[in-house]
Amino acid sequence: MTTLDGTTPVRAATVDDVADRVFASALGAFDTLAIHLGDRVGWYRALAGAGALTPGQLAARTGTDERYAREWLEQQAAGGWLAAVEPAEPDQPRRFELPAAAAEVFTDRTSLVYLTPLARFVAAAAGQLPALAAAYRDGGGVSWAQFGDDARTAQADMNRPWYERELAPALHGVPDLEASLARPGARIADVGCGEGWSTIALARAYPDATVHGVDADVPSVAAARDHAAAAGLGDRVTFTVGDAATELPDRDVDALFAFECLHDLPHPVAVLQAARRALRPGGVVVVMDEAAQDRFTAPASDVERLLYGFSTLLSLPDARSHTPSAATGTVIRASTVRTLAVEAGFTAVDVLPIEDFDFWRFYRLQP
Repeated sequence: MTTLDGTTPVRAATVDDVADRVFASALGAFDTLAIHLGDRVGWYRALAGAGALTPGQLAARTGTDERYAREWLEQQAAGGWLAAVEPAEPDQPRRFELPAAAAEVFTDRTSLVYLTPLARFVAAAAGQLPALAAAYRDGGGVSWAQFGDDARTAQADMNRPWYERELAPALHGVPDLEASLARPGARIADVGCGEGWSTIALARAYPDATVHGVDADVPSVAAARDHAAAAGLGDRVTFTVGDAATELPDRDVDALFAFECLHDLPHPVAVLQAARRALRPGGVVVVMDEAAQDRFTAPASDVERLLYGFSTLLSLPDARSHTPSAATGTVIRASTVRTLAVEAGFTAVDVLPIEDFDFWRFYRLQP
């Protein structure tokens, strides 16, 4: 039976049920945007490991305004994100502390539960609401460039810990795939590489390979080059700005990856066709994309709801900013991946035995 909130059947919902859910959603929206502010102005990082601070101390450490700092600290404590420490004397200011668990979620860029980038995504979409409304009316789009640095860095920062900590073990656990990647002198391509964290992770996992990333976003590729240089991998990792459908040379790579980008591509079949042509004999194509449910259900799981949130506010508008566009959207189901692969000339699509990799599913496309 369909439900309003997981417990109340939609058809039996009262006005109060609906109103309560809207109210709770508004509280969540305010919390999310306040989390974004705390991240952007450096308040969480200043609080992490610092013990209890007064608004004045926090403002001084971050070069920010004390009155805003006090209001934000109180809002965070009221929402249960921070601990408030009452003063021993009435004339002393209240202090606020960031608990260790919250510090990991808000500030630890290496943690798999680092989620402030999620708030950054929401803020990027919120900043484009007038443009989104116009696109919804006339069928146009809102480009990735319009969403700006918040969306770009959110994508990179949210995925980075998974690539750095989990990608190598996941690939090593698939023996026949491992054989292709570990061969001496292997050439690996990373399509839609963004800021290059997946490319760098592949190079670290396979030290005998050279890895080349391709992405259409100029600032992302510039960041990727900086990250690779900082990692000391400039001799084995390179990047190109461009469309993968035209930038991939024929019969040049042993393995090609497309990490969480197939659903964003305006012409995914053309890119997959180029990927198939780029393979050397015995080469492999691996697509990692969203682990959407096999079919539409309502109500859906929280993961599915999150994917629809990304799709309605970010991915679909970006895809439709290109003409023509497949306009796939974030909710890319296994059946869609298979359809695109077959249209591109692949003979079969297998789901790889890689589990517990956040919200993603790995597909191997058979040439």
